[in-house]
Amino acid sequence: MTYLQRLTPWCIIRPFPNMRTLIIARFRRRVDAEGHLRILKQLMPSVPLEIVFDLIPDNSDN
Repeated sequence: MTYLQRLTPWCIIRPFPNMRTLIIARFRRRVDAEGHLRILKQLMPSVPLEIVFDLIPDNSDN
């Protein structure tokens, strides 16, 4: 995970079949992600979108 991705852990994702996902956008605060998600759902009501907290543990501690 890059430094920029660590600064923006809240993501809007589009889930696909077979447990695949596409990250649409990243945000620093959940409230920003919720506002953006609300607008996206108005523009694309038939597209499934979700907010997730993307936290991948750093393996450099091992």
